[in-house]
This record gives sequence, structure tokens and C-alpha cells, in this order.
Amino acid sequence: MLVENDAPLAPLTTLRLGGPARRLVTAHTDDEVVAAVREADAAGEPLLVIGGGSNLVIGDAGFPGTVLRIATTGFALEGTALELAAGEVWAEAVAATVLEHGLAGIEFLAGVPGSAGATPVQNVGAYGQEVAQSITEVVAYDRRAGEVVTLTNAECGFSYRHSRFKADPERYVVLRVRFALEDADGLSTPVAYAETARHLGVEQGARVDVRAAWKAVLLLRAGKGMVLDAGDHDTWSAGSFFTNPVLTAAQYESFRTRPGAENAPAYPAPEGCTKTSAAWLIDRAGFGKGYGSGPATLSTKHTLALTNRGAATAEDLLALAREIRDGVREAFGVELVNEPVMVGVKL
Repeated sequence: MLVENDAPLAPLTTLRLGGPARRLVTAHTDDEVVAAVREADAAGEPLLVIGGGSNLVIGDAGFPGTVLRIATTGFALEGTALELAAGEVWAEAVAATVLEHGLAGIEFLAGVPGSAGATPVQNVGAYGQEVAQSITEVVAYDRRAGEVVTLTNAECGFSYRHSRFKADPERYVVLRVRFALEDADGLSTPVAYAETARHLGVEQGARVDVRAAWKAVLLLRAGKGMVLDAGDHDTWSAGSFFTNPVLTAAQYESFRTRPGAENAPAYPAPEGCTKTSAAWLIDRAGFGKGYGSGPATLSTKHTLALTNRGAATAEDLLALAREIRDGVREAFGVELVNEPVMVGVKL
């Protein structure tokens, strides 16, 4: 276990901004993770757990307690049962399941930055697939009970970009994630997303070569600046900064009466709700690709990504986020909600 004091956190995040940690602990085994958490809890000090740092906005003042960086490794595949240590690089794990083993189940999540342990927290999803569809169990340290527990898929409370872990962020620290993948003779799961289907030249619901599906998603993500590239400031982001709004029936009817909202994307959501597109709302509210003149701007490739152009502070980024949130609310009466976790700051 590596312990550092007054350690910079910006290099550990994909946004590359934020102040230092009073104390940074890097853990390489599950036992080290548990020990670090127990030590911080026993001392009654604040604890921040990070993996790949791809879904974090850390304030310029940094973090006044212990930051635990999970750097555990472990990729175990038996048949179609996959277990990943929380610190495994997600994009690399997905690539291995597809390219080396020809398995389906997480192929449309290619190129998503961050660590495996973060995927159940956010119920990571993209291109019509989310981890809730393939996760069977999550092994975590329960800080309240003081023990390691195993939660089934149902016990994880998954919903759109949400989970039990996100709802109660101070309770669980994910150690391992288990998945049930599919051996479909080299074919993908059914293509669920219209853009992916168009790119592949097939109808939605079709199965394609799993490697072709993986490659298509990488190309689509790269075209939107959503594949990490240190030399491309469009990828200095936290990915999609706002979640797609899910509107109740009454909210959706009110939204549709707004000028310009008649042709807004609309997708059925649970409990009679309708999901619309945050990227569409942002663009139609006047915030196009590359919007902004300061050190933080919208990506030149995608309106949903807020980016650090090289010298931005957290406050620079948040000022832009507030401007966009308020502009969308004024134009369409819809409240955008941030997707990244805010540390020491808020919208």
C-alpha cells in the first residue's frame, strides 16, 4: 500500500482538474482496500474512493481527508462467467472478452473509460447496453456492517444510471464485479441502438459479428471525443456531463408545448415516463459544439461533454455547466442533472 501526503488528484482524473488530497492511499489488493477503509472510518475522517477517475469533478480546494485509489487487478473467465477486480481498466477488460474470447454481453460498452469497480455504481451504459443486463453479483465492503458482502443483481437496485451504491455512496466500496456473458458463436447481443445499427448497416435487433460491434462502437465514440487520448482536449472530460432527462407524463406534455420541442427525441421509460436527449436539448438551447471562450468549453465533437482545454479549473468547468443547465431550463423547462460525482463542489 502506497501512502502519499498532499498528493495531486488532477492527474488521476480524466478531466485533469481539482486540488490535492490531504492523504492519498493506493491499494493493490482487496485486503489493502478493506484495511484502508477501516482505518479511515476508525479515525472518523472523510474518505473518497476513486478508480479510473473518469466520472469525477473534484473541487479546486481538493479533498481534506483520505483518498483511496483502488489499483487492484484480476481478470478471471470461466466459460462465460467473468469476474473483474474493481481496479481493472474497463475498456481493456471489454476488449479482452471480445477480441480474445469472442463473447457477447458488454461489447457495446467498448471504450468507456474508468475502472470495472465503478461500472455498477453508475450502472454504466452506452449504445443500448448497460452493465445491469450482465452483472450477476457485486462483491463489496459494507462499511456499515464492517464486513465483505456479496450482492445479487436484484439487490443492486439498478435503474437508469443509478444503483444501490450510488443511492448510498458512504456505505459500500466495490471490490469485485461478476458478469454472465454470452457465447453466441461469435455474434453480438442484439443491436439495440439505432445509431449503431445504421453504422453497421443492419436493422435494430439483429446480431452481428461481436468484433465488428466492438469496433463500430469504438469508432462512434472516437468520433464524439469519447475515447481517451491525451493529445486531444476533447477527451479531457468526464464523458456525458448530464444524464438524459426522464420526464413524467405531465412534465412531458408541458415540455412538448415549448417552442421548438415538437420534434425532440422521445423514448419510452418505466412508469409511464418519457426519456429525451440531453445533447439535443443543449444544442437546441443555443449551446453548440465547441461552445465557450474560456479554458473550459463544450467538446468540438459532442455537445454533452464539457472539456478542459488544458488550463481549466473546476470552477471554470462548473460555471459553464451552470450556464448550460440554466439555458436549457429557460428554453425548455427541463432541469438537467449532472452525471459525474461532485467532490467538494455542486451545481
